[in-house]
Amino acid sequence: MTCFSSADESAHYGFSVCMLLEQYRAQLRWEEEGVVELGTGDATAIADVVRSLPALRVRSFDISRPSVETARANIAVRGVSDRYTVELGDFFDQADSAGGPPVSTVISNPPYIPAPDPDIRMPELWGGVHGNDLMLQLLKAGYDTVIAAVASYSDPVETVRTAGDLGYRVANFLAMGLDYGPYSSEPKVRDHIRRLCDEGRGWAGDDGYMVAIALFTRIADVPGNRADQLLRSLQLSC
Repeated sequence: MTCFSSADESAHYGFSVCMLLEQYRAQLRWEEEGVVELGTGDATAIADVVRSLPALRVRSFDISRPSVETARANIAVRGVSDRYTVELGDFFDQADSAGGPPVSTVISNPPYIPAPDPDIRMPELWGGVHGNDLMLQLLKAGYDTVIAAVASYSDPVETVRTAGDLGYRVANFLAMGLDYGPYSSEPKVRDHIRRLCDEGRGWAGDDGYMVAIALFTRIADVPGNRADQLLRSLQLSC
């Protein structure tokens, strides 16, 4: 396995997580509890967030050994190894405890490439047939707040519907357009994305798609519900 890296997506993820954590600092209680992260990647985005927010502590999990090794090196270079730790293993096996999640907030840029099966250019990026398997699993994991990437071509309507059924509101989000990269452009993936769009399970343009970093929360002190706005922001014509 190799380590996935995308400069534009990484910058969007990091900037958005930082903005949302800062805006909802008091309500999310991350200064006292820290946060956990599903999927570390190369860690550059969140390492910069940790460096920008001196009170933030992140415990991250990744199933890719190369990613963990790369992430630890990047974290060390940025001087935040004491507040940003990375563990090799399955998030859902290791981050949870018998009494429930140890912290209230989880962050993630989860694998969201949709394809009929994981036999794609980079299998670690496979998000299931509709692209949102990991996102749905994360919403069902019991955290009060989930800050995560929602891709326009990965059945966002089902993601938002599931979140609502589980008691989450979309408090806020930041959306950005991205060009198709080498993994989304793979013919098998690109054809599957077109089929999903035709079925009403997503939106994408000829050359790109949208990704929103959204804050899903069940905390009453966090006001508002922008679920409809989130879905409108993701709508592109196939």
